[in-house]
Formats: sequence, C-alpha cells, structure tokens
Amino acid sequence: MRVLFMCTANSCRSILSEAMFNHLAPEGFEAVSSGSFPKGRVLPRSLTTLQQAGISIEGLSSKGNDAFESNPPDIVITVCDKAAGEACPVYFGPALKTHWGLADPSDVQGDESEVDAAFQATLKKIELRCREFLALPFGQLSRDELKRALDIIGTL
Repeated sequence: MRVLFMCTANSCRSILSEAMFNHLAPEGFEAVSSGSFPKGRVLPRSLTTLQQAGISIEGLSSKGNDAFESNPPDIVITVCDKAAGEACPVYFGPALKTHWGLADPSDVQGDESEVDAAFQATLKKIELRCREFLALPFGQLSRDELKRALDIIGTL
C-alpha cells in the first residue's frame, strides 16, 4: 500500500509524516510525500527533528505531485489545511483521500527551545496517527469503513 502525505510546500509536515510512517511501517507499506506548490527544499529543522528521533532522512526531498503521475498512491493524506482544500490531481484517480490537519511548527515564534518543542510535539502527533493507521485491520475493512477509520485517526 502506497500512502502519499500531501502539503502545500512539502518541506515540513508532509516530510515528517513520510519519514515517520516509513520508520514504523512493515513490509508492503510505503509512504511518499509531495506538495501542491513545493518549496524545493526540506526545512533543516525538519531533518534535525527526525535525526534526533533516530529516523532516517535518506531520500527525503521537496517535490510536486507530478512526481507520482506514473505511480499514483492508494491513499492521499493531506496534512495542512491549504492542501486539504485543493483538488487532488486527476491522475490520483481512485485514491482514498483523508485529512490529518497539523499546525505548522515552522510558524512557531519563540526561542530555540519553544520552536524545538513545537517540532517534537508535531512529530509525536504524527507518530500516534501512523501507529493507529498501521494497526487497522485492512483485510476486514470495506473502502467506506477504511475512509471512516482514517478520518477518525485525523482527529487524534
């Protein structure tokens, strides 16, 4: 199962989600990320946060949705409100879509410890949601049941 975490800039929340999901995922599951208007670079603080948590940053990059035109995802999870309001590209076709809104930790103003705490809190929320996702009984859920379960996870 291929999961796409989508944001606007693909530099923070979607990158953190991609990396955490892949860190936790068993064989057969893969996360990727993209942005509707990619920044073209990953925020250094995102990479540092992942490294501090012992999560690989190998291969992470800021890219647009067109990177997946030839290999569309099974599930699209938007993680920022701007991306949630945008239409997914037509080539995502029948992908199941859900929204897991996250406040942008890069918007936090304050000293280093406050900004670091915001990134750590965001990563913890992502970890909780990814663990709940991966614990779902996929073989027992209809498409509609999976959609409802994913929507609920987005509220955690």
